[in-house]
Amino acid sequence: MMRSNRLPHRVAQVLGWLAIVCLVWLGRAAYGGADFERLLASITQRWGTGVTTRFSAWQNLVTSNKAASDADRLKRANDFFNRRIVFGDDMAVWGREDYWATPLETLGKGAGDCEDFVIAKYFTLKEMGVESIKLRLIYVRAKTGASDSTALQAHMVLAYYAKPESEPLVLDNLIGDIRPASRRPDLVPVFSFNSEGVFTGVSAKDATPAAGTGRLSRWEDLLKRARAEGFE
Repeated sequence: MMRSNRLPHRVAQVLGWLAIVCLVWLGRAAYGGADFERLLASITQRWGTGVTTRFSAWQNLVTSNKAASDADRLKRANDFFNRRIVFGDDMAVWGREDYWATPLETLGKGAGDCEDFVIAKYFTLKEMGVESIKLRLIYVRAKTGASDSTALQAHMVLAYYAKPESEPLVLDNLIGDIRPASRRPDLVPVFSFNSEGVFTGVSAKDATPAAGTGRLSRWEDLLKRARAEGFE
């Protein structure tokens, strides 16, 4: 009888450990964190060891702010890219028009245009632990020149919504500080998107995207390239 009782006990122990392992794996899968070793291998293979200092600074930014408040995460991510990445249009940086760079490519080049700033901040904030539902990449028309000017140019910013009904905070490479949308009258929003899909408006109350990411081909292509580099 003693031998027959050991087997169920042992089986229960094994099943218990398997359950723990599954929970850990599912937790990692749900979080979808970046594979830093793979990312480092990808960036050094393409740009050499000269960019590892910038990559290490970015990795430290992510890992040291996982327990920070969203307000601190926003400020630190915004400051990091606005100070370390040089603005340059796609022709100057990539030799082609309208190229959307992955965060790793932006770190590797050390330069990018408005889309690249926004994309890098979006991925970074997600890695820090900010929920993607709180973040939207927003296409806007930005007023240029004097305050009374009617000239508009295409631009992109990142918006953060503390709650669906909250006024969004705007992260922008053109302005160093993070401002509420009401203090950015120079921006006229067109549409928004994130990893969940494309939204016809910019209100966070619209929790369901109007179309999947495939509707915006450059964004879909970027997500695939980012996954190949080590982002999940």
